Amino acid sequence: MMFLVGICVALLAVALWLRGTGFARKSASEMEVGEPAIDIRTHLSGPIISEGVIYGPTGKVAGRFVADMLGTFDGRAGTLDEEFSFASGAKQRRKWNLTFNNDGTFTATADDIIGQATGRMDGSTVCMRYRLRLEEDAGGHVLDVTDWMYLMENGTVMNRSEMRKFGIKVGELIATMRPVANQHV
Repeated sequence: MMFLVGICVALLAVALWLRGTGFARKSASEMEVGEPAIDIRTHLSGPIISEGVIYGPTGKVAGRFVADMLGTFDGRAGTLDEEFSFASGAKQRRKWNLTFNNDGTFTATADDIIGQATGRMDGSTVCMRYRLRLEEDAGGHVLDVTDWMYLMENGTVMNRSEMRKFGIKVGELIATMRPVANQHV
């Protein structure tokens, strides 16, 4: 009996440690990879093409998409319109409304975001955290999302997102975002 209690305590300690040091808890300085410096208002401005893969909780591919995006920014405010086309044939739209502060932080809202997303640009990285309500045909679940975006030397932005429910990882997204003019055929 004491052996089982010991195992349970050890597993709980590991789970708490992982929760405190995992993907969502990293700071921008821990994830920052140097130059070039990113500014969403510059690097996601104009027409953007995004291509990505969504993974389920076991790491199996759950979906693929291509998205046409349009970033429009004016000083401290801007919008990022996204139109997703999934390999399954499904379509989805999202319009982010962003407000930027002078210290590299920003907030964002969208119709399927609960409350406000909060973000920070730091060096070549952007971190954004928010609560996302999935569409009803996807279960209508509310997920806690952490997005990390990295500016590459060629202007492409790499995005890695982790989605959690009740602290348990339920999905991950990996995507590229690049200006339409830089498309390679």
